[in-house]
Amino acid sequence: MNRIMLIEDDMKLQKYIREYLSAYEYEVITIQDFNTVIEQVEKEKPNLILLDINLPKFDGFYYLSALRRKMYIPIIILSARSDESEQIRGMELGADDYVTKPFSVGILLAKINAVLRRTTFTTDRPVLAVSNIILHNESMKLEVAGQLTELSKNEYRLMRIFLSQAGSVVKREELLEALWDEFVFVDDNTLTVNITRLKKKLADLGLENVITTKRGVGYVFEPSNT
Repeated sequence: MNRIMLIEDDMKLQKYIREYLSAYEYEVITIQDFNTVIEQVEKEKPNLILLDINLPKFDGFYYLSALRRKMYIPIIILSARSDESEQIRGMELGADDYVTKPFSVGILLAKINAVLRRTTFTTDRPVLAVSNIILHNESMKLEVAGQLTELSKNEYRLMRIFLSQAGSVVKREELLEALWDEFVFVDDNTLTVNITRLKKKLADLGLENVITTKRGVGYVFEPSNT
């Protein structure tokens, strides 16, 4: 069962979301003590976080930044702030989606399902590993033979797919879908740029030529090429 942490101080909305998602077999953890938000996330290790922006102690952007420095857990912002600048700020700080209030809980459920599909490997295990290549899911760091490098969110998403499908052709469409979000236009050029950056980081770790292009189809990650 997927566990969702709801960081929301409106008790009526909190109760409504919890009851609705529980009916769809999600376990919903709510925050009561807003002095220990980060500690509760670290303790509960949810599969996804629903994060309000207007909170009692610090605003949601503070928690979003703090969590992204520590770990990678999918985060959907819930906010009455509908200005485009606020939405852009949320996405640039690392949110996976941004839902403005008031909203349909049915739409929220659809967005939760979509984000969890895109991040399906994120919370299953603390790491993904092939040979001596280890992807740390919470910190978004890549480790090779004891050397560590930090990945961007997009590089992390690509690397997760490559490790989970090592040796198989991954279609460009699947990789594009992994990079897609509602507020950033993603095209073939965006994918190519991110693949190039990921290849460079892999090369810096001594892994050259592990990602090869299958023209017109996609890419193959072959750790045996090292």
